[in-house]
Amino acid sequence: MLQDGKTLADAAMLAGMDEKTARKYRDSGTVPSESRRPHTWRTRPDPFEDVWPEIEALLTESPALQAKTLFEHFQRLYPGRFADGQLRTLQRRIKRWRALQGPPREVFFPQIHPPGELGASDFTSMNSLMVTLAGAPFPHLFYHFVLTCSNWETGSIAFSESFEALSEGLQNALQALGGVPKAHRTDQLTAAVQNDLGGRDGFTRRYAALLAHYGLKGRPTQPRSPHENGDAEQSHRRFKEAVEQELLLRGSRDFSSRAEYERFLATLLERRNAGRRELFDQERRCLSPLPARRLESARTLSCRVTKWSTIYVSRNTYSVPSRLVGEKVEVRLGSESLAVWYGGECVEPSIPRTRGEKRFVINYRHVIDWLVRKPGAFENYRWREELYPTTRFRMAYDALAATERGAKQYLRILELAARENESAVDEALRCLFDAEEEISFEAVEARVRNGAAPEGPRVVEVAPVSLTSYDGLLAEVYV
Repeated sequence: MLQDGKTLADAAMLAGMDEKTARKYRDSGTVPSESRRPHTWRTRPDPFEDVWPEIEALLTESPALQAKTLFEHFQRLYPGRFADGQLRTLQRRIKRWRALQGPPREVFFPQIHPPGELGASDFTSMNSLMVTLAGAPFPHLFYHFVLTCSNWETGSIAFSESFEALSEGLQNALQALGGVPKAHRTDQLTAAVQNDLGGRDGFTRRYAALLAHYGLKGRPTQPRSPHENGDAEQSHRRFKEAVEQELLLRGSRDFSSRAEYERFLATLLERRNAGRRELFDQERRCLSPLPARRLESARTLSCRVTKWSTIYVSRNTYSVPSRLVGEKVEVRLGSESLAVWYGGECVEPSIPRTRGEKRFVINYRHVIDWLVRKPGAFENYRWREELYPTTRFRMAYDALAATERGAKQYLRILELAARENESAVDEALRCLFDAEEEISFEAVEARVRNGAAPEGPRVVEVAPVSLTSYDGLLAEVYV
């Protein structure tokens, strides 16, 4: 404005500053931002000035020491010298020391992801979302597959990080993708990377065979380096955040069935992939075609049935029909269940696969025939807790345990459930408990044989509570 010919007073007024300030900037020939001096001086004494050489020596020797740990250490070393409110001062000074004189920090290098080059996958726990099925907790994992270029993602529910779950999840992902990228990256999954099994390139034999079937090149991360699989790790976090938000919008974490929950996840994945369509279409053109058939995920094992009518599979115990005791059976172990074959015939098509190790799955139908003949073995049976199909069966045993020959009565009830119908026996027990009748095998059998219509559920009425009684109590207290 001065250059336009305005007077100093007019220019200062239009610029919103005092005339003296305008004259100072005009005479100095600098703009305000150039006139400021950096604030390098302290406004108050540094309380740690005297002890800073000691602090610096400790930090040099052990850079991982935290400011709070050092602060508490010097509070103990010099009682009464440092107040709690001075912690923030030490934190700022240590932060400045780390930036100027501390050790170099880890640097992460952004990568270029060519289309169709790499797919990354991993398992993540979904338990923090507290999903329930028909009111019952549903602990599970999620196998998550991501294309690193377009971030297209898919996945499926899993219950362990076994090879069977990895194989099924990866093949499902490739089928949904409609093609095969050049490489597949995982972290140090024992189902895939385990040098002592003699696999190719440090992979297990089965995982190496899976890669070869699809023409994939395996790329495991380095040990204790989860950031190397950052695409999958970051996708885990964002996917679970999206699931959490959808559950909040839904207003309920309970699903009527697993199928409904799977549809919920599939819909969410479809919506998340919608915004990646353009990049995904480019990437899909770079994928290799799928092979003509899938690879069998189930593992085939040979097991001898013990005298306890059990087999030991993958560090867990499962019961089988007692007529197979002493025989060698073929077990086909899948990701969620196992099938038992003998002589070319399937004798147990689907036994739920338990999670973890040193667990057991005992089906009372497999052993009840001989347990009825040996009722004395029931009391101290190692897997007795597995012989209560429902809560009412346990209640029935507790009611019969105090009576003479109670164990035998209970085992006959259990045999009736195995031969007739478990639900019918459970309903008969409910009716007997509701009617407060004596529990016995004869009573249960009579109700099952008669097939009488079950009584309706008991109606419990709670009288309304009058709050005036609480006012009376409070009045007595304050009197």
